Amino acid sequence: MPSDFPQFEFRMPKLPKLPKIQARGLVFIIVGIVVLALLAGSLYTIKPDEMGVILRFGRFARTTDPGLHFKLPWIETLTKVPVQRQLKAEFGFRTMVPGERSRYASPPEAAAEAVMLTGDLNVVVVEWIIQYKIKDPYKWLFKFRDNAKAFRDINEAVVRRVVGDNSVDEVITVGRARLALEAQQEIQQLCDLYELGLDVNQLIFQDVNPPDPVKPSFNDVNESLQEKERKINEAWAEYNNEIPKAQGEAEQAIRGAEGYASERVNNALGDANRFTAIYREYAKAPEVTRKRLYLETLNDVLSKINRKVVADEALKNLVPLLNLAGEEVKK
Repeated sequence: MPSDFPQFEFRMPKLPKLPKIQARGLVFIIVGIVVLALLAGSLYTIKPDEMGVILRFGRFARTTDPGLHFKLPWIETLTKVPVQRQLKAEFGFRTMVPGERSRYASPPEAAAEAVMLTGDLNVVVVEWIIQYKIKDPYKWLFKFRDNAKAFRDINEAVVRRVVGDNSVDEVITVGRARLALEAQQEIQQLCDLYELGLDVNQLIFQDVNPPDPVKPSFNDVNESLQEKERKINEAWAEYNNEIPKAQGEAEQAIRGAEGYASERVNNALGDANRFTAIYREYAKAPEVTRKRLYLETLNDVLSKINRKVVADEALKNLVPLLNLAGEEVKK
């Protein structure tokens, strides 16, 4: 029965013939691939802030400085350690989103490590940051099984010990810098003792506060203490203003009295010496000395008189000739 559909003939397209590869050429290609794989697994680069640690069959072999280096493929393995990078660990809080407006959170494990007891049996919440560097990659990788956890445990133990040996006022206000330095030094000593290979650069108490339920009462106490300190400082300022002033005035009065006493004594001694000298001269020539004293006395007295009248001792009735009324009027 004839079909109504047209008949089509399907023919497969002819595939291009692949070039024949000789056995020698195939060997070269395989060898080249193997060499490239070996080179790719052998060459490595260490950044300027890192140091490479080479393990051969899982055993420490050597360390490499920054730059391009070579290692045995499949036999040696590389671990990069950031020895020049400033690392930090947070306690009591965690940074969720770093940046200009960083966001922080206090997960349960962070909140638990921040609650501490002070030496005067007060509870405080201490949050701190420690900055450190890896100074010995070999010790950091191989001397301790869980070095990161051990470092955190050392920090928590030391800070709890330091806070527990001091009062709440020292921990929150006046002694924070001293306690941070003391904790940093002790943490460095323990890191050296346990051979963690770390260099502790700085410990900062980020925030030290009482627990939230007692914050209002604690703030009231702090305000009272601050008011007390302010009053004490004002009193000392007034003391330092008045006491030196009074001491200066007293010293001035004493020096004035001493000067006046010296002046009177010296004047008295001078008068006595002068009288003694005059007496010696008088004893040598009494008549001459008497006349000289008389003339010197008149000279002193007459020099203070404005009008002088010299009359003969034999003259009589001198008074009517003097204009005494006019003198009185002038006076």
